[in-house]
Amino acid sequence: MTVYFTSDTHFGDPRVLRIDRRPFADLAEHDAALVERWNGTVAEGDTVWHLGDFALGPPPARVADLLAGLHGEKHLIVGNNDGPATLAAPGWASVAHYAEIEVEGSRLVLCHYAFRTWNRMGRGVVDLHGHSHGKLKPVPRQFDVGVDAWDFRPVTLATILASRRRRTTAG
Repeated sequence: MTVYFTSDTHFGDPRVLRIDRRPFADLAEHDAALVERWNGTVAEGDTVWHLGDFALGPPPARVADLLAGLHGEKHLIVGNNDGPATLAAPGWASVAHYAEIEVEGSRLVLCHYAFRTWNRMGRGVVDLHGHSHGKLKPVPRQFDVGVDAWDFRPVTLATILASRRRRTTAG
């Protein structure tokens, strides 16, 4: 079982095509591509922590269909664009505004929003967030897991941590 992280899929939200300049011709292509990339990355037995803004705009039945069509056990950390249809959709293993978990020996703080400080940050705890669509300047031990920063697909903690090491050693 592999654990993945993602956020800001914004299924059904036409604003992301314009505001975030996502490289898709229309919303149908956007949503289909994100589902395809998710399922091409995540296996049925894997776990995905979605750090908010799953969908905005689709009716409840469409949100439930999207969620059911995505591989893995899915946990939602609530984002500012997650409405009642998203929160009530069957298929979430958990729904919360904040979580502290351990993955592969690393302690993590999960929230939709990037923190300036977080619990036990001085003891090596890593902060994973969404909301910023890859536009915040990186700070130590804090990572944006949004699809805009990760080729529109979920990402493992090992890949997240290695990305910063590569940038640091390459520069």
